[in-house]
Amino acid sequence: MVCTTVRKGFECPFMTAQGCSYNGGICHEIVEHCEGCNRSIEYASGWYCSACPDPSLKWKTGDCSFASHVIKAASESKAKINPLKASKRGNK
Repeated sequence: MVCTTVRKGFECPFMTAQGCSYNGGICHEIVEHCEGCNRSIEYASGWYCSACPDPSLKWKTGDCSFASHVIKAASESKAKINPLKASKRGNK
């Protein structure tokens, strides 16, 4: 349904015939960690996330899973090498 509270005129999955069904009845503005993200959209009432109604909850336990501006470093896990087998491979 079309939002009538914060994102007026835009589709919202939380909007029902009785009003906004999200906790608190409105979407919350982005937090400072969200600045620079491609999912943040400016409406007449402020900046909001297009993917999450309460961005502060996504950042509470670490990086937001929707954040497009956060680059996750690939962790290289080195496999444990048996030294005896490695020495036999080196002799060939």
